[in-house]
Amino acid sequence: MNRLLTIEWLKLKHYRPFWILTGLYFLVLALVCSSVMLYLEYLESRGASFEGLSPAMIPFYDFSDIWHNLTYMATFFKIFLGFIVVISICNEWSFRTIRQNIIDGLDKWEFLASKLIVIFLLAMANVLFIFVLGMVLGTIYSPVQGIDVIFQNFEFVPAYFLDVFAFLLFSLLIGMLIKKTGFAIVLLAFYGLFIEPIGVLILSNTYDQYTFYEYLPIRAINKLITFPYIKYAFQEVKDYLIWHEVLLVLAYCLLFVFLSFRILKTRDVS
Repeated sequence: MNRLLTIEWLKLKHYRPFWILTGLYFLVLALVCSSVMLYLEYLESRGASFEGLSPAMIPFYDFSDIWHNLTYMATFFKIFLGFIVVISICNEWSFRTIRQNIIDGLDKWEFLASKLIVIFLLAMANVLFIFVLGMVLGTIYSPVQGIDVIFQNFEFVPAYFLDVFAFLLFSLLIGMLIKKTGFAIVLLAFYGLFIEPIGVLILSNTYDQYTFYEYLPIRAINKLITFPYIKYAFQEVKDYLIWHEVLLVLAYCLLFVFLSFRILKTRDVS
């Protein structure tokens, strides 16, 4: 594992676009996630109210709501991490570094394993970032403190890891399949943001007696953490994890890795 990690580090440490894009990603994520209270206070200054409640009274950053609220908001940004993974994979084909790695003695499974390590570390860094951000914002804004309250609803944090990890594996598969950076990014963006979500919307309205569309990959990943904010309008939300949904996403993770390896194994890298 150290050898594979060293190989990836040597590839990435001088690759400025990777560090610039990753840095921008975390900067934008921090700005958006930490500015919700400012936005609510702005709405209050404009005279807005929700069911007679001042927007600034909404406990967005309160323990224990904060983990569900922050992780849901952060899921919208995982597409940018997906772009970084796609660029990283497609560059292997474009610059023929994969060919050089194979010549130098790396087998195809080891090559794939090195990418899986990078994806795992990206997802872990992302989760640690959200955890630290949540602790800081919760400490500042939450009127209730204490270990027992802080870690209520904390299951959304590991669920967020699984959400991001699965999506990055899907991005890896797209990068393996397409090889061309521009086409792969367009396919990932269109499928993840438009094709499947719009398809699910049409299918759910057309075949409302069936639920097969709930098992499509992006839908399955996105269902791990559902929209939480309607609870502030006194509507019911799913504020818990469902184990068969977690198992479905884990199964998709295995499938994405298997398909990526099959593509790599059967493709001529010379």
